[in-house]
Amino acid sequence: MPLRGITTLLLCGLLVAAGCQRTPAPAAVAETTASEPAAAVQRLARHLHDNDLVGFARDAIPPAEYAGLETAWREGRSRWPLTELPLDEQLEPLLAALAAPGSERSLQQGFKRNFANQDKDLRDAARSLGSFGVQYVKREGVYTAEERAHYAQVITALSEWGAQAPLGDPKRMAAAISKLAAAARRTGLTSEQVLREAGMSESLRRLGPFFAQAKASLASYGLSLDRSLSGLRTELIEQKGDLARVRIHYPLDKREIDTVVSLRRRDGHWYLVDHLRHAEQALAMPAGETPETPAKPD
Repeated sequence: MPLRGITTLLLCGLLVAAGCQRTPAPAAVAETTASEPAAAVQRLARHLHDNDLVGFARDAIPPAEYAGLETAWREGRSRWPLTELPLDEQLEPLLAALAAPGSERSLQQGFKRNFANQDKDLRDAARSLGSFGVQYVKREGVYTAEERAHYAQVITALSEWGAQAPLGDPKRMAAAISKLAAAARRTGLTSEQVLREAGMSESLRRLGPFFAQAKASLASYGLSLDRSLSGLRTELIEQKGDLARVRIHYPLDKREIDTVVSLRRRDGHWYLVDHLRHAEQALAMPAGETPETPAKPD
């Protein structure tokens, strides 16, 4: 997995940084209407822009749920909010592979052997992954209608980026591996036991710099998530009591993503409905079971 996983992560947006995650969108400080629901979306986006994963998690769900998920994390029953990410099950193996002694040399050798200068094959793979990904999200029952509409756009944009990105450049990959390996070692999160002992908040704090390096690595391949973050606009569509819908626009490579998210007000604060649902599912995980893909919504 390690080498192929790194290449796949680059193709789909590199782990936590890409828009195919189950967050509202890659976003940051930008235009917004003067509404509390839209402001809640922007607040989450600013945390991602600032690589503040702890702040993101604290503002994504109510305090009681946050405390419960901290406990569930230490018990091994939850990895929320990492389960909001693509390839979340590969995070710990990826960190371990990158942090291993001599990983830079072994991973670079593997890349040269399997992928270096294979631009046509990698571009074809990006197109194939895009086509498969769009069909997958359209037919899988684990996603809401809003998620399907959003992810299909994001996957298409990332597939088009991957089809023209210099993914076969050995010098570029060597630089990315070297920096990601150093960032992975600094997290110290290289095993399931360490993740449990560190707890949710501390793990997210340590992952912040790795998140920042992932974004920088993507930028070296021509995919600027900071551009996506700074280009986000929001618009309140409707608000009825404690429910609201917000439209989000943001650029992703050469495409403009247009999606809608639903929010619910709890104790005077607005939260994304999907985040609340996923957090509740994680809290309901019985002892001894491990987190999996969220169940189909009612």
